[in-house]
Amino acid sequence: MTLYTIISIVQRLFDIYGWLIVIWCILSWVPRMGSGFFEDLRAAIATLVEPFIGLFRRFIPPVMGVDFSPVVAILALSLIERLLYYIIL
Repeated sequence: MTLYTIISIVQRLFDIYGWLIVIWCILSWVPRMGSGFFEDLRAAIATLVEPFIGLFRRFIPPVMGVDFSPVVAILALSLIERLLYYIIL
C-alpha cells in the first residue's frame, strides 16, 4: 500500500463520518414511527455519531432551541482531517 492510498482511505472515512452526522441531523427532524428498518437505521447511526457530538454538546448550549453542536462537530472533524494530512505529509 502506498502512502497516497492510505491518505485516500483516511480521507474517505472522514467524509463518510461527516455525512453520517448530516444524515443523523436530518433523521432527528423526522418523527419516530415505533419500530422497523427506519428506526434500526436511526439507532445505528446514533450509536456511531452521538458520542462524538456529545463532546461538543457539553460546551455548546442550544440557542433558541437549535443545537449547533453537529455543525461544530463537522468543523472539528474537518480540522482533524487536515491536521492528520499535514502530519503525514
